[in-house]
Amino acid sequence: MIADTVTTSSVKNGALRVALVTGSTSGIGESIARRLASDGMTVALHSRSSVERGKALAAELKHASYFQADLSQVDQCSSLIDAVLAQHGRLDVLVNCAGITEAIPHASIQQATPEIWRRLYEVNVIAPWVLVGAAEAALRKSAEEGVPACVLNISSHAGVRPKGASIPYAVSKAALNHMTKLLAATLAPAIRVNALAPGLVNTPLTQSWTDSQALWNERAPMGRAASPDDIADLAAMIVHSNYLTGEVIVADGGMNLT
Repeated sequence: MIADTVTTSSVKNGALRVALVTGSTSGIGESIARRLASDGMTVALHSRSSVERGKALAAELKHASYFQADLSQVDQCSSLIDAVLAQHGRLDVLVNCAGITEAIPHASIQQATPEIWRRLYEVNVIAPWVLVGAAEAALRKSAEEGVPACVLNISSHAGVRPKGASIPYAVSKAALNHMTKLLAATLAPAIRVNALAPGLVNTPLTQSWTDSQALWNERAPMGRAASPDDIADLAAMIVHSNYLTGEVIVADGGMNLT
């Protein structure tokens, strides 16, 4: 059930702010979309293939809409922004949550082929870059109303520490983190750009990662993996800030301390 309360930061000149959350039909993306909707924002949902799920969520959440796009295709990235603007007339927040991974032991150098590198970079690095470029004009227009627009990139602790499901995945997230800082310096003060770098999060994707679950339960100071709602709480804080920019916030339950 979506709350009827609308936060002040969710409204500009009487119109609800619009947030596009990519990869938002399950896991972290869905939780972020639900949280922003509960805060009173209009949420544009997105996925590559789970169309029926996206439509069902859009029907469930107040003021929500759903758009399908394959973000590995550059033209579909631009078309996604165009479709959101055509539907809602504005864009105030872009959450780049869609991402892909590949599990390869770090020592298996030959297994991490150039094709895998390219595929991960297309979705994890190039797509966020193209989406920001396509959305820049709309985000700058949003900022003219007195509140900075916001880009939030969902990264990974693997982009901060030498960890992760594979070296190509970790490097793609490190690239996203550095892009975040460069864009924050370039687009300020009209557009804030930050990244959120979770460690292990309990999602359908990670349910079978028993070794990682055991590691977080035993070694992380908080004694558990994150829930999607833990990450959504932080995402909402970043979105609703009017000041924070250029930060890569690690959310791994303190695992980085060990």
